[in-house]
Formats: sequence, structure tokens, C-alpha cells
Amino acid sequence: MEAFLATFVVVFLAELGDKTQLLVMAFAAKFPWQQVLIGMTLGIFIVHALAVGVGSFVGSLIDPAVMEVVASLMFLAFGVWTLRSGDEEDEEAGPGRYGPVLTVMMTFIVGEMGDKTQFAAMTMAATFSAWYFVLIGAVAAMVLADSLGLIAGAFLHRYLPPARMKLLSGGIFCAFGLAGLLHAFL
Repeated sequence: MEAFLATFVVVFLAELGDKTQLLVMAFAAKFPWQQVLIGMTLGIFIVHALAVGVGSFVGSLIDPAVMEVVASLMFLAFGVWTLRSGDEEDEEAGPGRYGPVLTVMMTFIVGEMGDKTQFAAMTMAATFSAWYFVLIGAVAAMVLADSLGLIAGAFLHRYLPPARMKLLSGGIFCAFGLAGLLHAFL
């Protein structure tokens, strides 16, 4: 259960203010929300299943104490990456010939490959031996965070500027990284 909760919190916070939240808002303006939700969930599952698979394999090869330090350093890197990243353009994609569900799914797969949430899920899978709880936590966190984008996107953009979202998310990652390093070395 610890693997689920830790992964859920880390991935959820990493996804706040991310480009895929902006994508889901754009798609929701064009397609029925149910189709957006299905496509989003399928894309999220595929990307994070790959990340958890790689992370679980790597985690079985590395000492847990070393992995704690590596994970903490990665969280610090995610924080710096978030704080230093430029404003990302609002990406839009038309339905093409694949329909809304497949369009949203493929966009999520491409948009999340190599993203900080995928690396966070990979790191958590390497840290915890319960890969299934990590996968469920990562997928649940992404679906919830991006669903909030569907529901509250207009509110967030109106009352909380993207720069503050980025600062909050980056600061939280850095705090997790520093806390992990303190725990590892004290």
C-alpha cells in the first residue's frame, strides 16, 4: 500500500500544470468528455506500464539504499527540470481518421514518453518491489490529475497562473528529493 500511496502522490504532483492537462482541456472542447476520458486513460496506462516494467527490472538489480539516493537525486532533477522548463505551447490535434478515442490515446502516448511523470513512475517501480501497486498508483494519479484538467482547467488558468503552478510543482519535487537524501544519509 505504501508503494501505491507514494507513487500516487508523486505522479499526481508531477502532473499538475503539465502539458497533458492542457491537451485534455483542448480535446474536451472538441470531443465528448467520455471519449476524451477513455482515450486519455488508455494512453496513460500504456505509457506507465512501460515505465513500471523498466523500473521494476532495474530495481531488482540495485541495492535499496543506493536506489533511495538515486531516487532522491532524480526527484531533485525533476524539480529543477520543472522550475527551469519553458512555457509549453498548447498542443492541439485534430481527430484525423482515427476518431477521438484513438487520437487522444496516441497524443497522450507521444506527449508522455520521456515526461517527468513517466520517469517518476519508473523511479518508484525501481524503489518498491510491488510493481502492480506502482502501476495502479501512477495510472490513478494521472487519470485524476488530468480529469481535474477537464473539470477545473478554466478555474486554474484564471486564478493560478502557470508560473505559480510550475513553481509549486518544482518546489514539491525538490522537497521530496531533499527529504529523501536526508533520510538516506542521516
